[in-house]
Amino acid sequence: MTRTEGIKVLCCNRRLNQFIKTLFKSCVTYLEAIWCCEELRDLVWIILVFYRINLVFHSSAMVKPRRKHIFNIYTGFYCSVIILPQICICSLFSTPPSDQFKKHPEAFPVATNREPFPWRELRLPSMVIPLHYDLFVHPNLTSLDFVASEKIEVLVRDATQFIILHSKDLEIMNAALHSEEDLRYRKPGKKLNVLSYPAHQQIALLVPETLMADLRYYVVIDFQAKLSDGFEGFYKSTYRTLDGETRTIAVTDFEPTEARTAFPCFDEPLFKANFSIKIRRERGHIALSNMPKIKTVELEGGLLEDHFETTVKMSTYLVAYIVCDFKSVSGTTTSGVKVSIYASPDKWSQTHYALEASLKLLAFYENYFDINYPLPKLDLVAIPDFGSGAMENWGLITYRETSLLFDPRTSSASDKLWVTRVIAHELAHQWFGNLVTMEWWNDIWLNEGFATYMELISVNATYPELQIDNYFLDVCFEVIKRDSLNSSHPISNEAKTPTQIHEMFDAVSYNKGACILNMLKDFLSEEKFQKGIIHYLKKFSFRNAKNDDLWSSLSNSCLEGDFTSGGFCYSDSKMTSNTLNFLGQNVEVKEMMTTWTLQKGIPLVVVNQEGHSLRLRQERFLKGVFKEDPSWRALQEGYLWHIPLTYSTSSSNGIHRYILKSKTDTLVLPEKTSWVKFNVDSNGYYIVHYEGHGWDQLITQLTQNHTLLRSKDRIDLIHDAFQLVSAGRLTLDKALDLTHYLQHETNVLAILKGLEYLESFYHMMERRNISDVTENLKHYLLRYFKPVIDAQSWSDEGSVWDRMLRTALLKLACHLNHAPCIRKATELFSQWMESNGKLNIPTDVLKIVYSVGAQTTTGWNSLLEHYELSVSGAEKNKILYALSTSKHQEKLMKLIELAMEGKVIKTQDLASLLHAIARNPKGQQLAWNFVRENWTHLLKKFDLGSFAMRFIISGTTSHFSSKDELQEVQLFFESLKAQGSHLDIFQIVLETIPKNIEWLEKNLPTLRTWLLVKI
Repeated sequence: MTRTEGIKVLCCNRRLNQFIKTLFKSCVTYLEAIWCCEELRDLVWIILVFYRINLVFHSSAMVKPRRKHIFNIYTGFYCSVIILPQICICSLFSTPPSDQFKKHPEAFPVATNREPFPWRELRLPSMVIPLHYDLFVHPNLTSLDFVASEKIEVLVRDATQFIILHSKDLEIMNAALHSEEDLRYRKPGKKLNVLSYPAHQQIALLVPETLMADLRYYVVIDFQAKLSDGFEGFYKSTYRTLDGETRTIAVTDFEPTEARTAFPCFDEPLFKANFSIKIRRERGHIALSNMPKIKTVELEGGLLEDHFETTVKMSTYLVAYIVCDFKSVSGTTTSGVKVSIYASPDKWSQTHYALEASLKLLAFYENYFDINYPLPKLDLVAIPDFGSGAMENWGLITYRETSLLFDPRTSSASDKLWVTRVIAHELAHQWFGNLVTMEWWNDIWLNEGFATYMELISVNATYPELQIDNYFLDVCFEVIKRDSLNSSHPISNEAKTPTQIHEMFDAVSYNKGACILNMLKDFLSEEKFQKGIIHYLKKFSFRNAKNDDLWSSLSNSCLEGDFTSGGFCYSDSKMTSNTLNFLGQNVEVKEMMTTWTLQKGIPLVVVNQEGHSLRLRQERFLKGVFKEDPSWRALQEGYLWHIPLTYSTSSSNGIHRYILKSKTDTLVLPEKTSWVKFNVDSNGYYIVHYEGHGWDQLITQLTQNHTLLRSKDRIDLIHDAFQLVSAGRLTLDKALDLTHYLQHETNVLAILKGLEYLESFYHMMERRNISDVTENLKHYLLRYFKPVIDAQSWSDEGSVWDRMLRTALLKLACHLNHAPCIRKATELFSQWMESNGKLNIPTDVLKIVYSVGAQTTTGWNSLLEHYELSVSGAEKNKILYALSTSKHQEKLMKLIELAMEGKVIKTQDLASLLHAIARNPKGQQLAWNFVRENWTHLLKKFDLGSFAMRFIISGTTSHFSSKDELQEVQLFFESLKAQGSHLDIFQIVLETIPKNIEWLEKNLPTLRTWLLVKI
């Protein structure tokens, strides 16, 4: 067929229209490259002229309707574009990458051996894809290194003369290529030339002959490396036995981009494959991996080799293996899955609650998702050294010890809630993330947001006594602090480099992702939402998905099994599109939800009640940016959300709903009402400001009879009021007046929320040494909360939230030197000292007792000794916090040195330790100076983009509130950027500190005056 004939055929085939349209979108990205191609310029002119003629012709022929006119313009343009891939005119379009490399090697990067490296993108090419890995690993726990080999079965999709893999810090000893024929007839493979390009963490395997499309080949690589000293890749971890012996284990943690440090691989989530793993070990150890062990082979010299079943199809970041000497406790679910909890031998007794919770939660998820857990076993392992809270490796979940182990003697109510939540989160990942994986890290929220949301659903169902729905309010409140800054980012956000990918694991992906899912569930109804996610999981099982796939599934609640042979769903309103009818409003789920995922920030809904009318306005809520600021209008440009509003009124306790799609709108109330409250039960992700007399009416209602408002609505009002103060929409005295009703409040969460803001003001004044306000706030807090403080017992009685209130109130009272609190804590600590640390102090007050005891030199030294001997991670956390409250800087510095050394205090706890010391008025400058002076040493402990480094930076700086401190931080960050280090957290901190300064300047006089009146 000639080129002209091809054009005619394609242009006449209207069925190709949608396909062509899609292709055109991808072609546009190459337009600049096309124009640079000399032989293409004439063709580009032809396309443009053809498009112009089409436009003019149809514009003059006014007989056609507009729809036909636009279609023909598109057809002319598409038909020109569609032929581009069919003609060999530009290397960027149809010349194979290997040919590009041959023709223009100078355009490619240079490998470590100074040869041209044949690939220049950060992302791997898709011309070769992995199907199966045979992986053998032999770690040596004495020399702290490992030798390994692998055979990767690959499918060649496009002919090529090289294969690009990820590899980082691995010594490649041999690499060979085998065809299927080579293996069949046992022929020797062809040796491969290996090039390395560390900047992209890639290697290139150059093959002597072209690999043919649609054929399978086998890449065999021998390699070795040191076990990592950090917390990522294949790394060493140590623990001390009760008799003081230090033991070493080897463990993996690959998410997001560290599998490449353990074996050469296609280390991107889209390249799913099966894995057959063999681990060689000594007789005194066991080996664990994703799948059950099928056999153990005895080798010469006393070594053993464990062979594991082949995994299901999965991404590289989910591969896991451990060599250790741990003990386990096991149980089996009703569906036959064996669940085991592993810990070091001395901590085995702390594994039983985790087993109980895992069995319950796994059974719940199987039922809720209507999909059985696809593996025959599930291991949960408590790792002595672990960078994050946990990692969801399929079938072999790894945890920080404090996230899995529960010691009834030292673990508090909040510890139990934490352990339950983390187990629930990681088990949810076995479906969201493992079974269905995001296509790329820009959509990590599809994993993390869902897992965080499913904590709420699963724990509510399995452990209702933990009342996790109360906790979930703070999940959303916490991320609003971050999302109300201009330095925030969209939930779905571009991420290219490993550091950028690491930074995607933040509150926006986890918390905001969970909060908008909860909002959508409230909008769709629980039943429709559940049906939608079941549809999503079943449709994309063992595959990858993106945002739009989720919205399509949630729009259509029909499941595959609901369809008749005619292809229509009759089970639920015959839904066939993404459009839902909601109270007379047509709602496109994708259109609505992309306003929440593709733009950053949180909306502010402004409500002005005038008689029966509610005038609504939406804006972008920005902390510290006031309407009168010159930048305010520019920062509002282009932001519009589709907000599923809910509200109740004084005259109707029912929930009313409306979707606000425009900047302004008006609702008409059927009857007169004295107040209206939006965002019922705080299920929506937005802040509400009540203009006019709106806030006064709500405050009056709270004062007269707060029970007419739902408990979560009262908490939401406290939260929104103080957020609005930070944006200049509400005065601080009005927000403080709102909290005055708390003396009659019985809801624990409302008391805790009010207390949180008042306590934060106290700590801000204390750190800045504003002594008069500090003293007056102390008197106000102790007087105002005295009845509820005095009502607390020093025990573990009551519900989970009663116990959390007890901990918060007594901790504050002792910090404020409330005499009865200090007296009781001192008495208990003395008894504990006399018993040589054997006295069982109630767990909810343990941290308080230790903190009071740590204020004397004898007490501080005794606690440090006990810290070293304790086998309870929960108790160690409480002791370490207590030690960090010392007023002596030399003691605080000793803690930091011990954490850097990593023997007595684990280096994994350094970030939280620095955060605690920085919150101590006597330690804030010490912690900040340490970070500045030891930055290079810290980078040897933690990767730049890791959560630990980000937490260290924010934890030691984000509370600053003076111009001198701001200048110090600016200079430090500038010096880091000059060295090539840059993180998003820098900008967050540099935005937060000026807002702290501004808050103090605007609100300190008001706070001072208000306190003088109240006390």
